[in-house]
Amino acid sequence: MGDIVANENSFYSNAEVYWKEAPPTVDGMLGGYGSISSIDINGSKAFLLKYLGEGEGKTSAGCALDCGAGIGRITKRLLLPLFKSVDLVDVTQEFLDKAKTYLGEDNKRVGNYFCCGLQDFVPESGRYDVIWIQWVIGHLTDSHLVAFLQRCKKALRPNGLIVIKDNVSYEGVVPDEVDSSVCRDLDIVRSLVTRAGLRIVHEEQQINLPKEIYQVHTLALR
Repeated sequence: MGDIVANENSFYSNAEVYWKEAPPTVDGMLGGYGSISSIDINGSKAFLLKYLGEGEGKTSAGCALDCGAGIGRITKRLLLPLFKSVDLVDVTQEFLDKAKTYLGEDNKRVGNYFCCGLQDFVPESGRYDVIWIQWVIGHLTDSHLVAFLQRCKKALRPNGLIVIKDNVSYEGVVPDEVDSSVCRDLDIVRSLVTRAGLRIVHEEQQINLPKEIYQVHTLALR
């Protein structure tokens, strides 16, 4: 993606500026589409429950990592109800501060709040059963996304799972000047996953979303 992101530094710094100005609310996290939160969470829960449990090949429900966690919308409604503990990582400190109150009592089961861009974040080796990466891969260049996925692979426990849930374009890479991100098509996302040495074990499209937004696909990786 080097040819698309002309200046890597401004690509990241412009995104940081955008998110610093976004309100620390569910609506702010979803770019004004707060109304889709329940549809999104219910789809994610059904997807994740296929893998969690005891027995051969099943993913344990010990510790999860919420990447690009914002104020903890996914942590609160998807991950904490299913996992014993959750870590959050986000580039905006204000969102993580807000998460502590937004999560309420559940805050006690948060292990760590990491304020860091994913391009620089190194998750602890062998710590996580599930690494959830939603609506944030567009903020990484191709090479940084591949490298981050490789670091995530090392951070998984046995039978652990990496989940990417994101918008996909119809063809090629579509830049978004507003929040300094890109939207890739599914073939490109799949090729980057392969480059990271991961395989897609399941893939599905999120249904019932507004027609005007890009399709959202969920990929489970091992």
